[in-house]
Amino acid sequence: MTDITAKVHTLREAVAGAVVTVGDSKTIQAIEQNTVPKGNVFEMAKAAALLAVKQTCHLIPDCHPIPIEYAKLDFTVNGLDICITITVKTIYKTGVEVEAMHGASVAALTMYDMLKPIDKNIEIRSIKLQEKSGGKTDFRKDSANGLRVAVVVCSDSIAKGDKEDSAGKAIISKLSSLDIAVEEYTIIPDEPDVIRGTVSSLAKTMNMVILTGGTGLSPRDSTPEAIKPLFDTEIPGIMEAARAYGQQRTPFSMLSRGVAGIIGNTLVLALPGSTKGASESVDALFPYILHSFRVMRGRRHD
Repeated sequence: MTDITAKVHTLREAVAGAVVTVGDSKTIQAIEQNTVPKGNVFEMAKAAALLAVKQTCHLIPDCHPIPIEYAKLDFTVNGLDICITITVKTIYKTGVEVEAMHGASVAALTMYDMLKPIDKNIEIRSIKLQEKSGGKTDFRKDSANGLRVAVVVCSDSIAKGDKEDSAGKAIISKLSSLDIAVEEYTIIPDEPDVIRGTVSSLAKTMNMVILTGGTGLSPRDSTPEAIKPLFDTEIPGIMEAARAYGQQRTPFSMLSRGVAGIIGNTLVLALPGSTKGASESVDALFPYILHSFRVMRGRRHD
């Protein structure tokens, strides 16, 4: 199965359809008048589809168990065609496209089974996904094109050359997978004045400055204290989201003191200094955080 542990919960929706074509208008009449010997065709097909949606992971090997929070079936008769439309919703880490298509398929098969005693010319066709929403694909509508991004590593030991940087490079790699190019990459010591000066300078030319390190509890961890006075607007929800995401993976996330805010029109993020913490923070925040640049356009002055 595909690893979805890095994904976040979002509202996911899928609409799928299928078409059952009968051989005679008398079949349609029997369905509408509820005279089919095996029972009410639409109600049985609906019940079968709902069961199929919820059982998808037991029949399709690579599908994850998903909490199905909404499913609705509609039937439209168009001549000899019976069009099945099913809508499925969940709030989860992965989508419900296969669940919706499975529901449409089983609804169609149920109709076939119920109608075959009275009609030998039934055909099932056009089982397909009609639309889907939710997940990272949707949130990538907020484009990163043209963004100037800097990554700053705050660490005494790395600045001295005693240790290799891995957290900053992990951030750069994660951003690259999202087609976000990092223009500036710098390593500085855990000195408040140096941190403050670096961020102030980068905020004049960059759209986003991402710091890693100095957000813990050691005496030298001073990144939040250094940059918070520079913020025109602090955005607490950003790092609340990162900590909540991390808390699902390790209880130590509650110890992170990461902050986020705006300096002018530059978004500044202070992420944890551990490689795992920095990497997971990017998973938690991107690409969703790109929407902030659309919102911030109203802050800009001519």
